[in-house]
Amino acid sequence: MTAYVFPGQGAQFVGMGKDLYEKSAEAKALFDKANEILGFKITEVMFNGTEDELKQTKVTQPAIFLHSVILAKVAGIKPDMVAGHSLGEFSALVANGALSFEDGLKLVSQRALAMQKACEITPGGMAAILGLDDAKVVEICASIKDETVVAANFNCPGQLVISGSTKGIEIVCEQMKAAGAKRALPLPVGGAFHSPLMEPARVELEAAIKATNFSKPSCPVYQNVNAKPSSDVEEIKKNLIAQLTGSVMWTQSVQNMANDGAAKFIECGPGKVLQGLVGKIAQGVETAGVSV
Repeated sequence: MTAYVFPGQGAQFVGMGKDLYEKSAEAKALFDKANEILGFKITEVMFNGTEDELKQTKVTQPAIFLHSVILAKVAGIKPDMVAGHSLGEFSALVANGALSFEDGLKLVSQRALAMQKACEITPGGMAAILGLDDAKVVEICASIKDETVVAANFNCPGQLVISGSTKGIEIVCEQMKAAGAKRALPLPVGGAFHSPLMEPARVELEAAIKATNFSKPSCPVYQNVNAKPSSDVEEIKKNLIAQLTGSVMWTQSVQNMANDGAAKFIECGPGKVLQGLVGKIAQGVETAGVSV
């Protein structure tokens, strides 16, 4: 069985999607439609912008989504199962037919703006913890009482990202090093994604998701918040809403997909980050990118 996986924020690069736009009439039409829906020329920023312009959350998230879903459409992929890392879950839901291209893009744009607002309400950050057991990282985060810090992204064994208040991240990074972490590295992100500090964004996104039409998907999606497969529309929506303040259980998702028969994982979108993570999580599976 073949699993298709979709990347999240951080995979962007200047020039992304330009080859698709120039080679495929279908891709060009979808990119042009995206410019209309968003109300600005995102193609201009993606193809010819600066790294700083592309790094703005309101641009980054729709840009990665567009590259991923347009690549999937042009390649005509037929997945047996799908999953996406954080933002990538929305791309996965377009790829399996649960969301239309237009609705997916609108939700991603609303999500990005809501997250940006939440970052401005409560400043926070994230840090990568390398070389420490997942359970130890969770335990140290739970021991902090006066600040908000949680295990946010279970990326692969020995690589976990924590998220929380600025002071909380500082305190926990020192404790992680003392506990034997190889590195505790603050990340260049605008806020505390996948933590309780995203609650204002979750409330905003919940209203948008409830107002959006979802369809029965063609194959299960393994969702970030519980790493389990779902084809039930109401369950998919509930988990998508919970995702903003919940953890990205990527390690567990990939393990479950492999246990359920995925022998090949194909990354659909910019970069190769997920191929690297999958290789560290599920030994012996094949990984590849999408070519058109």
